[in-house]
Amino acid sequence: MNWLVSCAVSLSAIFGGPAAQAQSASAADRPSPPAAPVAMRMTAAEAHQGAASDGIYIYAIDNDRIGKYRIATGEKVTQWQGDPRLFPHMNSCTVAETELVCAASNYPAVPQTSAVEIFDTRTLKHIRSVSLGFGPGSLTVMDRHDGKWWAVFANYEGKGGQPGRDYRQTMLVRMDDQFRAEASWAFPEEVLGRMAPKSCSGLSWGKDGLIYATGHDRPEVYALKLPEAGSRLELEETLGISTPGQAIDWDPKVSRRLWSIGRGANEVIASDMPAVVGRHR
Repeated sequence: MNWLVSCAVSLSAIFGGPAAQAQSASAADRPSPPAAPVAMRMTAAEAHQGAASDGIYIYAIDNDRIGKYRIATGEKVTQWQGDPRLFPHMNSCTVAETELVCAASNYPAVPQTSAVEIFDTRTLKHIRSVSLGFGPGSLTVMDRHDGKWWAVFANYEGKGGQPGRDYRQTMLVRMDDQFRAEASWAFPEEVLGRMAPKSCSGLSWGKDGLIYATGHDRPEVYALKLPEAGSRLELEETLGISTPGQAIDWDPKVSRRLWSIGRGANEVIASDMPAVVGRHR
C-alpha cells in the first residue's frame, strides 16, 4: 500500500488551487438533468448502501448485511448478516462469476483502512477477506472490467475525512488479480464539485466502454472515460437518475438498465438510461 499512499500525496498537488475551486463551485450550482425512466422498483430492507445484479438476482447492500432477491418476482431468497464490529461499512459490490466482491472500509473512523469482502453468490456465505490496510482513502467501489479490478478510494470533507485530504483526492485505481495497484486517475474537477463535500459512492463500467459513477447525494450519474494522456478522467456526460447517489450496477442482461437504490425508501430501482452522446464521441 505504500505505492497507493504516495499516489495520494502526489495527487494533492493537482487540487486545491483557486481556479480549480472556482470551477468546482460553478459546477455545483447547476440543477440535475431530468431523471431517466424507472423500469422497476423492488422493496429491499438492506438497500441502504447500494445494489448489484447478475441479471437474475439483485443483491441489496447495507453496512453489515446483504439481501438476495429474485428480479422476476421480487421475493427474498436469502440474507447474510455480519458482525458490525467486523463489517462497519460495506459500500458497493459487483458480481464476478460465482462471487459477490464487495468494497468495505472502517468509515467513518480514521485513519482510513479498507478491505475486499468476498461472498458466494448462491448462498451469500462469506468466503474470504482481503485486507488492503491503510490507503489513500476509504474503499467505496470494486468493479471488474477487462480482466482487471477497478477500485475507488474516496475522501471526504468532514465526517470520515482524514486530515490533509478532502473529496478532491478521490481516485480511481486499476488493480491486478491480487488487488495490487497498477495505475490511478483523479476525477474531473466539475464532477468533484458535484460530489462535494462527500465523494464517489458508486461506479460501474458500461458495455459502451465508459465508466459510470455516482456521488453520495445528487440524483446524477457521471459518464467518464479514461484519458488518452494525463492523470484525470474525462467527463463525457451527466445523466439524471431518480435516486440520490450511492452504489450502482449495470444489469448484464438488459441493455442500458442501471440498478441503484432509494436509500430512504428501502428500494432497489432499475432505470433505463439513455445512450451517451458525449463530448468526445
